[in-house]
Amino acid sequence: MNARLFNWIKVALILYGSIGIAVYYLQDQFLFHPQPKYKHEKINTNLPYREVNIPFNASSNLHLVQFTTDLTQPCKGVVLYFHGNRKNIDWYAAYAQTFTRNHYEVWMIDYPGFGKSTGKLTEQRLYDYAIQLYKLARTRYQPNQIVLYGKSMGTGIASQLASIRDCQTLILETPYYSIPDLLRQYLFMYPLSRMIHYQLPTYQYLPKVTAPIVIFHGTRDGVIPYRHASKLKALLKKDDQFYTLVNGTHNNLSSFSAFQKGIDSVLMKTSSQR
Repeated sequence: MNARLFNWIKVALILYGSIGIAVYYLQDQFLFHPQPKYKHEKINTNLPYREVNIPFNASSNLHLVQFTTDLTQPCKGVVLYFHGNRKNIDWYAAYAQTFTRNHYEVWMIDYPGFGKSTGKLTEQRLYDYAIQLYKLARTRYQPNQIVLYGKSMGTGIASQLASIRDCQTLILETPYYSIPDLLRQYLFMYPLSRMIHYQLPTYQYLPKVTAPIVIFHGTRDGVIPYRHASKLKALLKKDDQFYTLVNGTHNNLSSFSAFQKGIDSVLMKTSSQR
């Protein structure tokens, strides 16, 4: 082995090791982009809402925003909304109207470090906060009045909750197969299943979901490519639905009429009221 080749191998190994170490120790910064404060004092929405703080333990607080419906119309139920990996509820508040106009309340939580929620951010804590939200919803609603909704990173959380609790429907917007599988397209040379702290294995949860499942994904999604969601098709039940939105990207699906009609169709299936 000549000296030049040896030096190239040495450089490659150093780079491999350095990148691997950075991925392992900085993965939270790569995966999550929280904003700990709202842009303004109040949430950026015209919808009526109320804020609820739920102490989780001595050092952790779960912050919940409840977007309410028009009080002149009977409320059909509640959508438990698990948002993506960016900013906080203030960023996602605009999406609540899709559900409130269908006479569903929308309850959104922030994850630890996002908005007004505090505590240590771990995969288990994401699941723990989700089950707390569900338990609170059950004090007012029956399972057939509860819709679980996940957007982007939140799809794994919603799927896990639907796999252990009954609900009317599980709706997933731009889901992934698992976090390691998503990262493998960039870091295929690393043993990601052992390196990444956040597995969020949606593919393991969907076969355990007895409620109807509805998936929306765009063909031009640059964050979670369409092929990743397509792998979930094989796990769906006969009557589950998969909406392919041609030219849809990661954050514009709500602008598609097929998306709005699909959501309306799902939420109109139940006539149950409180």
